[in-house]
Amino acid sequence: MEAITGVFETEQQAVNVVQQLRNLGLTEDQIGYVTPTRKSGGTTTKVRVTDSEDSGMGMAMGGAVGGAMGAATGATLGLAAASLIVPGVGPVIAFGLLGAALVGGAGAALGAEIGDTIEENLGEGLPHEDIYLYEDALRHGSSIVIVHANGGKQTDDVRDLLKHSGAIDQETLKENWWAELRDQELTDYQSTGRDFQSDEQSYRKGFEAAQHAKLRGKSYAECEASLRERYADNDLDNAFRRGYARGQDYQTTCEENRTG
Repeated sequence: MEAITGVFETEQQAVNVVQQLRNLGLTEDQIGYVTPTRKSGGTTTKVRVTDSEDSGMGMAMGGAVGGAMGAATGATLGLAAASLIVPGVGPVIAFGLLGAALVGGAGAALGAEIGDTIEENLGEGLPHEDIYLYEDALRHGSSIVIVHANGGKQTDDVRDLLKHSGAIDQETLKENWWAELRDQELTDYQSTGRDFQSDEQSYRKGFEAAQHAKLRGKSYAECEASLRERYADNDLDNAFRRGYARGQDYQTTCEENRTG
């Protein structure tokens, strides 16, 4: 299976897409949907975002799998729902196990009760490296649909549906995210006496690396081995390390500002 994700500016766009996905024959297990909300329906559970945090996520999803919680949009989708607090994002409603997996760090940061199950049965292809973009989209009021397609025609049909329904493409999401941060990062970097323009590419790589769901909360030294597997040695220069440290600070600030 392949995970395909679409970000939509309005909740109604996302709801319409989920309904069309059901019309294409996709099952509840293949569809996830996450939308921000100021009101939580039923019990609200905090999702942990690092391996060191405790989480009641397993209990929340136990209830979610058992049946929908009666949230307004969920009633029309036929998907189980859970009301969650995502650090750095705030309250969301996640529909379907895939939706909960997405906001829980694609399984890596879920509670032990269901984390392994999601990794084994749903985790293949989930975009661990792009979780931060979806969190940013949720902070801006967008809604997210994630689909596990079976390949072949079904995958093509899903991609076509998302594209023609107004899904924001991944590159646009990433560039918009960086555009909001760039001026502040430029000012900070120039205070070190270095040339941001010449170092920006490397600096940005480090900043983005710090957002990876499986590296959050870890210092450069703690995850250096993992970073060396993903990047060439000449990528991990001083600008990259400075960007990584600033990216960690950014994550901390997001969580402090939006804890619910």
